[in-house]
Amino acid sequence: MIKLLDCTLRDGAYINNSEFGKPAMRGIISKLQDAHVDIIECGWLKNPEYREGTTYFHVPSDSLPYINSKDERVAYCAMIDWDRYNVSALPECDGDSIDSIRIVFPHGRHNEAIEIGAKIRAKGYKVLFQAANTLAYSDEDLVNLCDLMNEFKPVSLSVVDTFGSMYPSDLDHIVDIVDTHLDNSIELGLHAHNNQQLAFANCIHFIEKLKDRRNIIVDATLSGMGRGAGNATTELVASYINRVQNGNYDMNAIMDAIDIYIQGFREKFTWGYSTPYFISGYYQCHVNNIAYLTSNHRTNARDMRNVIESLSVEERRKYDYDLLESKYIENQNRIVDDEAAIEKLRDYIRNRKVMLIAPGRSTVTESEKLKAFIDDNTPVVIEVNSINKLYDPDFVFFTNSVRYEYAHNTYPKTFDKNKKILLSNIRTEGSKDEYIVNFNLVIKRGWEHFDNAVILALRLLNKLNAEDIYLAGFDGFKTKYNESYADESLPTLNPDNKWDELNEEIKDMYRDVYNSVKGKMNISFLTESIFDIG
Repeated sequence: MIKLLDCTLRDGAYINNSEFGKPAMRGIISKLQDAHVDIIECGWLKNPEYREGTTYFHVPSDSLPYINSKDERVAYCAMIDWDRYNVSALPECDGDSIDSIRIVFPHGRHNEAIEIGAKIRAKGYKVLFQAANTLAYSDEDLVNLCDLMNEFKPVSLSVVDTFGSMYPSDLDHIVDIVDTHLDNSIELGLHAHNNQQLAFANCIHFIEKLKDRRNIIVDATLSGMGRGAGNATTELVASYINRVQNGNYDMNAIMDAIDIYIQGFREKFTWGYSTPYFISGYYQCHVNNIAYLTSNHRTNARDMRNVIESLSVEERRKYDYDLLESKYIENQNRIVDDEAAIEKLRDYIRNRKVMLIAPGRSTVTESEKLKAFIDDNTPVVIEVNSINKLYDPDFVFFTNSVRYEYAHNTYPKTFDKNKKILLSNIRTEGSKDEYIVNFNLVIKRGWEHFDNAVILALRLLNKLNAEDIYLAGFDGFKTKYNESYADESLPTLNPDNKWDELNEEIKDMYRDVYNSVKGKMNISFLTESIFDIG
C-alpha cells in the first residue's frame, strides 16, 4: 500500500514562520481531506504557548479549531524535534485532534528519540520516526537503526534526504539495507528535498522499488512549499500515484488548495530550486548556510561554492554563522600587493575630472548629453560593472566575477581592448591592462548589500585622491528589472526582488560616502538619480 503524507503546514512553516492564518489552515486541511490524502501533518509541537493562526502548536488540542470534521480514513499528525519539545507537557491522546506524532532525530541520536517515542506512545499516540540526513549513516548504522526500530515497532520509519543530496543510486543503497533489516510490519517512508531537482524522481524510484514489497509512505507538500529548495510536490506525487499506481486522490481538491491558499504565499515568499540550493545539495550542506550567504552577502554561485567547499563535511551539516563569516571573509580577502596599481591609477586621474558611467538606462536615453560632456571636459571615463558600447571608456571597474565573466563572454572584443580595474575578490593576478586593488580597500560593512559597485567605485576614487566626480546612470532600480539597465540582459545581483528596500539601502550608503568625502571630493550627477541628496 502506498500512502501520501502531506506536510505543507509543518514544512511550510519554515517559510512563513508558521503564520498560515486560520482560514488557510482550515482550508488546507479540509481540501487535503477532500483529496483523500492519507496522512495530514498539521504542524509542529513546540514548547511556547500557542498563538492562534500558526502551526506551532503547544498541545494537540490547539489544532482542533482547524480540523472541520475528522475523517476516519485520515491520520492527523504533528512533528516534534527530538530534543526541542517537553514531552511531559503532552496530554493523553483524546482522539479528537492529532492522533499521530512524528519524531525527527539527527544521525547518532536514535536511542534518545526512541526513549521519547516510548513516552509518547504511552500516552496513546501513534509514533512515527524520521531519520534526518540518512545519507550520513554507514551500513552498520542503518542495520543498528533497524534493529532498534524492530524492538520498538513504530508505525513507520522514514528515510530523509535532508540536504537534497541523494541520487537514485544513493536511495537504492539505503533502501536495500533498510528494507532487508526492517520488520515488514513497519511502514517505510521517504522525505525528499529538491536541491538537485530530484525530489519527484526519487519518490517515483522509491515507489517503484518497494510497492510490491511493503507498505510505504511518501512525503510531499503543496507546490513544494518548504525551506530552501522545497520538497517533492503533493500535486506531482498524487498525480503519478493516480496515473501509474491506481491511486484515487482528488486532483481538483489539491488544485483548489493551491489556488486558494498556497498561491498567496507564493507571491509573498520564495522557495524552490535555485543554484545556491543546488550547491547545498551537492555538498550535503545545511540550508541555513546558503540562506546566510545569500541574505548577508549576496554571494554569487562561484564564491558560495568556494566557501562551502572550504568547510569540513561535519561543518557543512551544521550551521555556525561565526565560522561561516570567517570563511567568507577568508574567501573574499585575497590580499594582493596593490601599491603599484594604486600609484598608477593616481597618476592617471591626477588633476582630471572623473566620469563614472553606471549601468542605468539613462546612459542610453541621455547619451547625447553625456557624450557632449565627455567632448567638452575630456574626463577620465570609468564604466562601472558593465560594458556600455555607446562609450569609449578609459577603464571598466568590476567588483564581482559574475559581471566580469558576463562582459568577457558577451563583448569579447570590447572587453579585451579596455583597461580594467578589478577587486581582488575576482582575481589576484591581472593580465595586461588589468589593475588589481584589494577588496578590503573599498568595502565598508554594515549594510546587507554593502558591495554596490558605484559605492565601491566612489570609495576607490577617494583613495585615489580624485577631486571632481561626475555620475551618470546611477538611476535607481525600477520595479521591473529590465527597466533599470542599459543592457537588459545584464545579470541581476539582487536575488530577492525587494527593489524599494534596495534603493533605500543604496541611498543610505551613498549618504555615508557623501558625508565622509565632503570637502575633499565633489560629486555631481549628470543624469537624474533617486540617490542625489545634494
